[in-house]
Amino acid sequence: MRGFTFIEMLVAIAVFTIIMGGISGFIVASYRSYGYIWQRALAIEEARRGVQIMVKEIREAKMGEDGSYPIATAKNNEFAFYSDIDKDDEVEKVRYFIGAIYPASQTKECVNYETGGVCRVTFSNFLSGELKSATVRISVEGDLGLQNREYADLTIDGLSFESLCYSGCSDCAGNWEGTTTLDVTEQAKDGVLDFAADGTWRVDNSCNWIQPNHSLKARFELNWTEERIDPGGEFKKGVIDPVGSPPQYPLDQEQISILSYYVRNVPPIFEYFDAAGNKIEEYPARLVDTKVMKVFLIVDVDPEHSPFPFELESSVQLRNLKRSYE
Repeated sequence: MRGFTFIEMLVAIAVFTIIMGGISGFIVASYRSYGYIWQRALAIEEARRGVQIMVKEIREAKMGEDGSYPIATAKNNEFAFYSDIDKDDEVEKVRYFIGAIYPASQTKECVNYETGGVCRVTFSNFLSGELKSATVRISVEGDLGLQNREYADLTIDGLSFESLCYSGCSDCAGNWEGTTTLDVTEQAKDGVLDFAADGTWRVDNSCNWIQPNHSLKARFELNWTEERIDPGGEFKKGVIDPVGSPPQYPLDQEQISILSYYVRNVPPIFEYFDAAGNKIEEYPARLVDTKVMKVFLIVDVDPEHSPFPFELESSVQLRNLKRSYE
């Protein structure tokens, strides 16, 4: 009986390595598959439990402690209402939504070289989510020292707002002055803002701060907050307790928790129907005409991984609207 040759041993080792590699790969794949299945099951259970709680709370919607109508917000991916969710005889403001609030800003400047000319800037395509608030901080510099004669009229989207440097500014100051801050939330909702600072006929092109021979410069600092769909698909719940007398619901006291991860809705999460079963598309009709809601969640831990997404749907009738308001 002869032993293995050196070549035969190498072949045996290679075969053994290949077999063990295959077994190890199978084990790793099995663990990954099991982990995905467990994660998917957990996400589905979280979503199911969240919808059950949400439906129960929505069903009991009622007037807020401050007299607000039971429905506060009725959007495709956000629904806010008033309900005594913890049975403490105080009505909380509750909000279910997907997304997160992000601050953002842009700054633009313009310069005019003509006597009594106009300095313009436009902000466009700056929104990537749903606008929550927007302000603009405006400063000017130029030939603006003659009180009541040299100033700039501000317009936003073609509408007059106020005069900058009507008093208190200096000719060719060499720094920004006449600063004012305005709320432009309503004007910014379409994602486009046109600003113009229009100098009076006495504003001459005699200033040399950075740009020689200019009459008027303006600086526009746009700051806004918007709600964007969270890449992680976090479906959230916010609760605000009433405080003070008379009662109020301070937005900065909202307590937010995550109900479910991996919510991948493209269709709306919330749909609204009137008493006759007709779907309500218009806003603010949703606030006053809604009697029945549909809640629809799509849960998908990994869009690149089978099986198909899990869909969860439920309907809820708001019981107290008729008793409170009809």
